[in-house]
Parts: sequence; structure tokens; C-alpha cells
Amino acid sequence: MSDFGFLNTHRTWEDWCGMVLGALIVVSPWFPIQEQPAIAADSMVILNAVAVGLVVFGISQLEYVALQRWQEVATILVGLWLIASPYFLGYSGEGFLRIYHTSLGAVTVLLGMLLLWQDWDLTDQDMLKHGR
Repeated sequence: MSDFGFLNTHRTWEDWCGMVLGALIVVSPWFPIQEQPAIAADSMVILNAVAVGLVVFGISQLEYVALQRWQEVATILVGLWLIASPYFLGYSGEGFLRIYHTSLGAVTVLLGMLLLWQDWDLTDQDMLKHGR
């Protein structure tokens, strides 16, 4: 009987997925199939996407180097902000960009929850061994 043990351990490929996810968030305002090209010129939306993407990318790099639990919590919070940002910043009616940010935010939250679940019972010494 096979065991899905690969989901029980925080692996470095998950950190790399977080870095790719951060890069996708940064470039999301310029994804194709935007209904209104005017949204790509909105500096607040672009600044939000770049800032959130860089935070996700940076946290994933930190997890790759020195794993700590606050990083997963921060990833979850940033993902929740990305889901909520279309409504707070006023571009919820823009169609695809809202869908992009909601989807990327949901994937960020799910990745953060998976990583937090994997690292919940680890000691500080075990967390220091991550990536070696």
C-alpha cells in the first residue's frame, strides 16, 4: 500500500514553487487576455502586484535558506491580501486581473497552509536542517 509521505515533509521544491509563484504575481498585470488595457496603466494595481509578488518571492527564498514558522504565516496573510486586493483597490470589475489575483492568491494561501502543516511539529533544530 503506497503512502503519500512526500506531503508530510517540507521539501525544497516547494520553496522553488513559491519563488515561481511570486514571479507570476509580479508579472500578472501584464498577463495576456486583459479585458481593459487601462488597468495595466493603473499604478496602484501594478505597485500592489509587484509588492505582493516580491514578498512571496522573498519569503520563499528565506524558507529555502533558513526555515521558520513565521514565514508560512506571512505567506498565508499575503495570499489573503492578494485575494482581497481587487475589492479594496477597486478593480474587482476588471475581469481577468481579478481572476488572476484571486487564483494566484488562493494558490499562495494553499501553499502556505501546506508548508505550515508540514512544519507544525518540527523542532527548531529540525527546521535548521531544512534544505541540507
